[in-house]
Amino acid sequence: MNQNRTFNCSLDAAMCFMGGKYKPLILWHLIDGPKRFSQLQKFIPQATPRMLTKQLRELEADGLIHREVFPVVPPKTEYSFTELGATLIHLIKEIREWGVYYFEATGQKNPCDKNS
Repeated sequence: MNQNRTFNCSLDAAMCFMGGKYKPLILWHLIDGPKRFSQLQKFIPQATPRMLTKQLRELEADGLIHREVFPVVPPKTEYSFTELGATLIHLIKEIREWGVYYFEATGQKNPCDKNS
């Protein structure tokens, strides 16, 4: 875990770990269980492989996700929550709910809503 950072407050720390172009989406998709890199690419198509790798490495370095490499051919790698990372699940779900509320309150179409 990367403990060399200095934070101004607890909110600063939380936002540092959750912040990142694709980190919230990665964490959202891990809620349903471990995912392979290719699955995450399909769920987050706007993320380049390089950027997705960078975000996954940061989440792993911060102790929020675990990367497991299986000794098979071809290589298989899965990402999942660590015990620490799993404590974010409730927060991630609440943030998503606020996003749904935001779209409803502003009368905008929710791009994630397949029924719109």
